[in-house]
Amino acid sequence: MRRFFAEDISFDSGAVTLEGDEARHIKNVLRMKEGDKVLLINGEGSQFEAEITKLEEGSVFLRLIESSVCPADPDIRVTLFQCLPKQGKMEVIIQKCVELGVWKVVPVSSKRCVVKPDGKENKLVRWNKVSAEAAKQCGRAQIPKVESVSPLEKIDLNGFDLILIPYENEDEITLKQVLRDFGPLRDIAVIIGPEGGFDPSEVASVIERGGRAVSLGRRILRTETAGMAALAQIMYELEQ
Repeated sequence: MRRFFAEDISFDSGAVTLEGDEARHIKNVLRMKEGDKVLLINGEGSQFEAEITKLEEGSVFLRLIESSVCPADPDIRVTLFQCLPKQGKMEVIIQKCVELGVWKVVPVSSKRCVVKPDGKENKLVRWNKVSAEAAKQCGRAQIPKVESVSPLEKIDLNGFDLILIPYENEDEITLKQVLRDFGPLRDIAVIIGPEGGFDPSEVASVIERGGRAVSLGRRILRTETAGMAALAQIMYELEQ
């Protein structure tokens, strides 16, 4: 069943109207008709089965049939703090990490970032659109938010059950060991460095704030691979 995003859905209202890109996609691209059924997602974890009742220029009207919690969204909430990569890589990172179950993405600037944060705010709309498209494609109903770029030293690490910083110079403590040593986990922070790696002082600062430096394995991973590898390991170990 085709999936579409609709904000502020109230099942009690019994109906919803889609406009803009989603309505155009239903009417002009897919050429759906009255009586066709779709799944609507609200971006917060709920999905709604709905039936098209009327199509007009620029609008699609639907009757809500049933609501449910989306089974594809994980209970574990992993926030990815991703240091800014080179041109074009951020979209791939967001897309694949959403597919793997990330809860939120925070772009981060650090000492060795090749790309500077200047002008990145105008990319937020595009990055969040990539997140929404990836969520729909992989069957999620919760759309991970991509936040504004933040300096590494200013990211908010309060409230996490576990703060992980994969680090190429950590060769004893593995991510798997840390996940298995800790008790029940719900909110996890993963901080991924840039192409040039972390400055040692940055790792020390994160550890002082409660972080744990871990190894992702015997090979040094690219920045666009490290977050995906960490997420895959976390979901394998913790997702029910």
